[in-house]
Amino acid sequence: MSALIIRGVRPYGEGEPVDLTVHNGVITAIGSTSDTDAEVIDAGGLVALPGFVDLHTHLREPGREDTETIETGSRAAALGGYTAVFAMANTDPVADNAVVVEHVWRRGREVGLVDVHPVGAVTVGLQGERLAELGTMARSAAGVRVFSDDGLCVADPLIMRRALEYTKALDAVIAQHAEEPRLTVGAQAHEGETAARLGLAGWPAVAEESIVARDCLLARHVGARLHVCHVSTAGTADILRWAKARGTRVSAEVTPHHLLLDDERLTGYDPVNKVNPPLRTAADAAALRQALADGTLDCVATDHAPHAAQDKDCEWSAARPGMLGLQTALPIVVATMVEPGLLDWRGVARVMSERPAEIAGLPDQGRPIAVGEPATLTLVDPAGRWTVRGADLASIAVNTPYEGMELPGTVVATLLRGVVTARDGKATA
Repeated sequence: MSALIIRGVRPYGEGEPVDLTVHNGVITAIGSTSDTDAEVIDAGGLVALPGFVDLHTHLREPGREDTETIETGSRAAALGGYTAVFAMANTDPVADNAVVVEHVWRRGREVGLVDVHPVGAVTVGLQGERLAELGTMARSAAGVRVFSDDGLCVADPLIMRRALEYTKALDAVIAQHAEEPRLTVGAQAHEGETAARLGLAGWPAVAEESIVARDCLLARHVGARLHVCHVSTAGTADILRWAKARGTRVSAEVTPHHLLLDDERLTGYDPVNKVNPPLRTAADAAALRQALADGTLDCVATDHAPHAAQDKDCEWSAARPGMLGLQTALPIVVATMVEPGLLDWRGVARVMSERPAEIAGLPDQGRPIAVGEPATLTLVDPAGRWTVRGADLASIAVNTPYEGMELPGTVVATLLRGVVTARDGKATA
């Protein structure tokens, strides 16, 4: 691999611009250089961050390639500044065995735009009745270290306890979709004033909070690691603060849409705003932003969920929950966290790269921008602005809630171990 120079870049948005020299996928020098034989990326003062890691992506392959594939999802990820994504298990067939997770892993390697890590199901068929082949998936070529029934809650406390015990032995983590199903039968929106006004069945905050509290107690009892998916309520943040203060090995993620949007968006019944867990109140969103800033919430995860037009362009009750998120995640974080002063660029690196890599146990992602480290980077123009058009995104589906919004911050280039995977709006590898 030839040398590459990223000229005039600002690591973490700090200090004067410097040159990064890359050989064989590794940063070999930081500072000015006069190497004339290397390929040059003229950064012009762009911010350099470690490549982003998404713990929560739906790539839909196998089974729903009409909405997304590993290739199209990888393109969207690279264009959004991501260098690693975790593909959720609710595919068809379900990723509850070594055959399926190895297919996803190998297909990701063939595409080569991002590191695709399959998430293994906790229970067979996501049915919540008996544990899936956790050990076999962990020992497979895919090396699964994150397990989740996302889309469904592991509701049985005994099954959850056993899953935590097994993953402790595997040095893995359970990522729980926290939803007490007996409290959300028929639920269509956050239980509150907006749902009442619109005549939509309510999804109460306590349905999430009760499972988070239970699972924090179980994880502490077992001594295992727990990760909470898509936190959506202020109450859940409070429970996580309490659990962490007691030494519980719990981490948690928040989605960009729960940082920015609230249930007032439901007025008009546009199903593009339907998501699980639902958009909560403006007060919840404000509490989540503060919790992300103070470290109660560890990271941002997109819950990128592409859906076909027929599954979204229909009446509210029949619509599938979910939103696109990979290409809009950074701009939403800039709008909600950077511009208000809740996070600086080092904070962005922490919540979008470093912490998710630590949670998933990725040794070569989320690394410092330093000599000897992998050149796995995202170059960001903090002054850039762009208008979201679903039809222009890399995903097959177009279900973005940000259609027509002008958002701050643009990803100019993404590099995976020195290879440029996206540049100037095009996936390149």
